[in-house]
Amino acid sequence: MKNLIYIFLVFSSLSAFAQIKGNATIISRQNIIVPTELANADIYGNQIQQFRQKDLTPNPVITIDAKVLNNIVADSYTAIFNIVQIGKTSQETNTIMNERVEKVKDELRTKGILEGDLIIDVISFVPVYETVVEKKLFSKKYNEVPKGFELQQNIHIKFTNVNQFEKILSTCANNEIYNLVKVDYFINDIQTVYKQLRTEILKTLKEKQQFYTDLGFDLTSYHPTIADTKYCHFPKEFYKSYQAFHSTSLDTFNKKQGIVAAKKQTTYYYDPISYKGYDMVINSSIVEPVVQIGMEIKLQYTPKPKEQKPIEKEVTNPKYFLISPDGKVDIKELKLN
Repeated sequence: MKNLIYIFLVFSSLSAFAQIKGNATIISRQNIIVPTELANADIYGNQIQQFRQKDLTPNPVITIDAKVLNNIVADSYTAIFNIVQIGKTSQETNTIMNERVEKVKDELRTKGILEGDLIIDVISFVPVYETVVEKKLFSKKYNEVPKGFELQQNIHIKFTNVNQFEKILSTCANNEIYNLVKVDYFINDIQTVYKQLRTEILKTLKEKQQFYTDLGFDLTSYHPTIADTKYCHFPKEFYKSYQAFHSTSLDTFNKKQGIVAAKKQTTYYYDPISYKGYDMVINSSIVEPVVQIGMEIKLQYTPKPKEQKPIEKEVTNPKYFLISPDGKVDIKELKLN
């Protein structure tokens, strides 16, 4: 009896594993359409392949590089909302706009947003025209005449906690302000961030240099060259999109009624810089969108040419012959120095 129970549990676990894997395959293939560069379906739908590293080719040039990334939670944020108001007269338009803005200020004040953290940026204040038809006996003319005024403003709202944004969004929606333009991220002391990056990247370079020294390479006998860069990326640069859908069942074609295609909703998600290829990532575990600041340095060590000793040429002094009257030959060298 115990053996039967054990066999049943084994088959149950195998069935559950197959169900989990099957669900993942269905989600990746049927619920996501992505561009080629995103390739979510390829990542999650296909089996992971093991790629063998290419054969290494020895090179007399030694290359040492270091890449460090820092994920920084912003110190403050600024949300920008656009608001448009139309009225019959300029005074009426301005009055209604002020009333809507004051309601937003009052409600945000109760939620911890100070009045100094809300700034109004006037974009435009222009007349609105309508077309009036002027009929004559043998002709018809269309004239544009002023009908009212349109006032457009941007509301800049500063906040320091990302959880406050939901309250700001609901407050604006309560006052019929729905157009969120963008959200900016700010770091108070970015120089300290770069200083930390320089410290960590220098530590990484020293470790790699020591590695080659331990292998027996004397780096002082190489000529070094360097290239370096730094960068700062904000979350708005890394939002990608995919389109969710559900494929139509084949049984539908057996029915007489036509198929009405549903609108496919486009979804956006935050896809930060991948940690692949980085030697070190500071604050690697992130939940909210962050500012990603990185630094890279590449060193190339080229062997110095060996010094060649100058070749000493043997100086041969010219010789001359002296022949005496008795026929005796005497050979002597003619010294040039």
